[in-house]
Amino acid sequence: MKPKKKILVFVDWYLPGYKAGGPIRSVANMVGNLKDEFDFYIVTRNVDYCEITPYSSIRSDAWNQLSDGERVYYISSKKLSHSTLKKIINAKPWDVYYINGIYSYYFSILPALLLRKNKQNQVTIAPRGMLAKSAISIKVTKKKTFLSVAKLIGLYKNVAFHATNENEKNEIITELGEHTVRVVPNLPKKNTGIGWQQKIKKENELKLAIIARISPEKNQQFALELMKNLSGNVSLNLYGPVYNETYWSLCRKIISDLPHNISANYFGSVESDKIEKKLEEHHFLLMPTLGENFGHIILESLSVGCPVIISDQTPWKELENKRVGWDISLNNTEKFASVLQKCVNMGQEEYDELSKSAFVYAQSIINDSTVVDQYEKIFY
Repeated sequence: MKPKKKILVFVDWYLPGYKAGGPIRSVANMVGNLKDEFDFYIVTRNVDYCEITPYSSIRSDAWNQLSDGERVYYISSKKLSHSTLKKIINAKPWDVYYINGIYSYYFSILPALLLRKNKQNQVTIAPRGMLAKSAISIKVTKKKTFLSVAKLIGLYKNVAFHATNENEKNEIITELGEHTVRVVPNLPKKNTGIGWQQKIKKENELKLAIIARISPEKNQQFALELMKNLSGNVSLNLYGPVYNETYWSLCRKIISDLPHNISANYFGSVESDKIEKKLEEHHFLLMPTLGENFGHIILESLSVGCPVIISDQTPWKELENKRVGWDISLNNTEKFASVLQKCVNMGQEEYDELSKSAFVYAQSIINDSTVVDQYEKIFY
């Protein structure tokens, strides 16, 4: 039996963190699905996204072993340096280096610089949607300047890229020029084995959830504006860390002006292992995002029979035809509003059909073993 390949992974945040959302989930799902094939070593921070207090359950500046068998090196702020990363890279004969993201100095740029002349081992970079127009538009001058310098110095000369869909492949080539780009979808969270369960849905009542960091790209302001003219009793619950305080102030102002039949409440961040439970308490996930590379929360919502109302700026398409929700253009606010009102008016029988379809559709994706097999393109 051949020894398993050692994969050294760089990512800003990892388990037990949860506030960074998708990037953590992408790596954790990859480990969970591929742990029998590869040995994963994760290099990350010892704090969660937007936090300064280290995780209480880990040893900082040392290797820890987690439940899925991955070893994780949690670097403290005082040890986060060029020399620490170089020491980790030189500690073992790694088979593959896997870098998550583009703009993080310590977990994307510096590893790429340290590995720039490495030709013996495979270096793969997963941009995680950071080269999409919607992502670059935030701090556009700073990001465009960095990308120009990266091309100028040949930062990515000897690397391959992992794109999760054809759109992302095109974004990589547009921003960085021709490179080896392997298109392999993100892996879903492993199946929990829980079957479909009915949720009570009364006509003229609707419970919506938004689970995302509070920031312009997640578009909570748009969602709240949609609430203003809905009839019926509607509750919108928001979960996620506040990333942009100015933006959140605008959202709070809209919340304070909502009519009496609409309630909007903010509950802060929700831990990863409690997200499914939260989704089960709502009828629909609302997500008018400006752009998603994958959208783990969308699949997680569908997997518990919670249909989705999302923008068309994600890989999840033709949801209405599949009877699992809607993906709507952000330019079509009338369609968003009419769909939301339809959901308010919906009764139990129609909702059950949508909910069951969402659950079955998600299971077909979660149990698709061909996606796991495609990771051979990246790690072999």
